[in-house]
Amino acid sequence: MKSRDNLLRLKHFQVQEKTRQLAQIDMMIAEFMRMSDDLQHQIEVEEKKAGITDQSHFAYPTFAKAAHGRKENLAGSINGLQEKRIAAEEALNEADEELKNAQLKETRDGGTGILADPVVDEAVERRMMIG
Repeated sequence: MKSRDNLLRLKHFQVQEKTRQLAQIDMMIAEFMRMSDDLQHQIEVEEKKAGITDQSHFAYPTFAKAAHGRKENLAGSINGLQEKRIAAEEALNEADEELKNAQLKETRDGGTGILADPVVDEAVERRMMIG
């Protein structure tokens, strides 16, 4: 009985950890997108100030060139994070399935199969509603 409770706790912890990792990746993506938008705004201001929008022009602002490079790097980082997000979401779904299987096994063996952890359940429910 105690080992089954420990198994359920472990599965709950794994789901909670995967949910936290997914939220952290989402926050990083949002922050990088905000930074990219800020850089784009700064580029537009600099181009307007100089009156030159052609990057190959000899008098194109150096700051705008550097900002374009940083923006491209951020775009690459965002793409990498989106790939990580997909992998993290798959890992979360897998951990969620393992938790459900452990709960089913517990209920079949005569236990309740439920540990009182509303935080994990709420996060899973919220994730399922969002998609």
